[in-house]
Amino acid sequence: MTKTKRIIGMVLGILFIELHEKLSLTGAEISLNELPAGANVPFVHSHKENEEIYGILSGNGKAIIDGEEISLSTGDWLKIAPTAKRQFFASDISGITYICIQVKENSLEHFTAEDAVIG
Repeated sequence: MTKTKRIIGMVLGILFIELHEKLSLTGAEISLNELPAGANVPFVHSHKENEEIYGILSGNGKAIIDGEEISLSTGDWLKIAPTAKRQFFASDISGITYICIQVKENSLEHFTAEDAVIG
């Protein structure tokens, strides 16, 4: 088992924690991200092979995905295809904290009970 202490980075005022290196992940990238009120991820991006799953842990904001604006609030989850262009924004009155899980699209072959070994 790999355990890590809190690893924090800051880029352009955006708090993030990336876990792939710290936990020696081999099949996923997981990051925790926090945007203060009125802030946004300062770039639009997409991926070559990896889909992303976003879970909103607290706060409010929006995502613009391929030109479509989607409102976000605590408890919302999104799956975004690799080639979709995306950018995230906190609302003007509250920040937003979210988890991003990045995995290779169509790579899941087994899960939960199908992949479990009991005993």
